[in-house]
Amino acid sequence: MGSTPKKTMLAQQYDALDNKLHLNEVPIPEPREHELLVKVACASLCHSDVMLFEPNDQGLILGKNPVTIGHEASGIVVKAGSCEVASKFKAGDQVGFLCAVDCCFECEQCRNVHNSWCVNGKTKMQGFTLDGYFQEYVCVDARATMVLPEGMDAKTAAPLFCAGVTAFHGVQDCELKPGQWLAVIGCGGLGHLGIQYAKAMGYKVIGLDIADQALEEAKKCGADYVFNSMTDKDWQNKVLEITGGGVDAAINFTASKKSYDDAPAIIKPGLGLLMIVGIPRQPLEINALDVALGRFRVKGSSNGTSHNMKPAIEFSAKHNIKPHLTHYKLEDLPKMIELMNSHKAQGRMGVLFD
Repeated sequence: MGSTPKKTMLAQQYDALDNKLHLNEVPIPEPREHELLVKVACASLCHSDVMLFEPNDQGLILGKNPVTIGHEASGIVVKAGSCEVASKFKAGDQVGFLCAVDCCFECEQCRNVHNSWCVNGKTKMQGFTLDGYFQEYVCVDARATMVLPEGMDAKTAAPLFCAGVTAFHGVQDCELKPGQWLAVIGCGGLGHLGIQYAKAMGYKVIGLDIADQALEEAKKCGADYVFNSMTDKDWQNKVLEITGGGVDAAINFTASKKSYDDAPAIIKPGLGLLMIVGIPRQPLEINALDVALGRFRVKGSSNGTSHNMKPAIEFSAKHNIKPHLTHYKLEDLPKMIELMNSHKAQGRMGVLFD
C-alpha cells in the first residue's frame, strides 16, 4: 500500500558523544506487520526532547546513538503493515500517534497506567530509545495511531499528540467540578492547552508563569487571572484572596523545582490537589506532614496510553482546542531549542515538512 519516492531522508539526530544535534541523511525505514509508514507533516518540540541535552536524574534513558529526537507529530500514511490493525489504515489517511512501541497495549498497565510499565518489560520510546519524529518518514505502531477527526489538519495537529493528550488528562484527572478554581503553573507549550481544556470543562483558571508573553497567551486562551510569579512579589496572597482561601487544584506543567516548592501555599487546605506533570531536573521535595495531615493531596498525570488518546483528541475537535503553533524548517531545530531554553517561545514550535 503506497511507496516512498526515495530511499533516504534527512533527520535531526542527537549524538551523546558531543551532546549536539546533527542533520544526518539516514535510510527510510520499512514498516513491520503491525506498523504504519507515515510521512511526517509536522513534528513539534516538547521540553522532554530538550532534556536529552541536560544532566538529569529523572530516569530519561537514551537507547541508540545517534538517535532522531522528537516524540510529538502527525502525518500522512504512506504504507501499512499486514496485520489486521494496520490494514485498517489506508494510504493518504491523516493520522496522529503516540511514541510507545514494542509494548503489548493490552495489559492493565498499558490500558490504564502508562505503556512504560507494560508487563513485557520491552517498551521503547521513539525519540529517546528509538528514532523519533524530526525526520521525513517514520514507522509508528498502528495500535497507538488514530485517524484525525474531521476538520483537523496534520500540519497543525502535532502538538495535540503529546502536549494535548498530556494537558487534557492532567486537567481532567484533577476531577474538579464546574466553577472550581484551577491554577495552571506554566502557560507555555502545555499550559496554554491546559487552560483551554480547563475553560471548556467549566473551571475558573489562574495562569502563573515567569514570562510575560506566556501570560499574554494565557489570557487569549481564557484564563480568568494571570500573575508573573517572578516579578509580582505578592502573587500568592492575591491568589488566596481571589479564590477565597486557595485553588482547588494546581497543575504544574513546568520543569521548575521552585514552582513545585511554591505551589502548596496557594492550594486550599483540605481536599486541594497538587497535580504533577512537568519533570524538573532535581527530585521534588514534598512535606510528608502536610500530606499526612491532609493539607493537600498529590497526584500525577502523563500522556498516558493509546487507550486514552482518542478521548483527548475528540474533545479537542469538539471544543475547537487549538495549539498555538509556530512553524520552522528542519534545519532550524537548534534555534527552536534555544528559544525554548530561553523562555522566548509562545505556545508550541514545530517543524513543517513539505
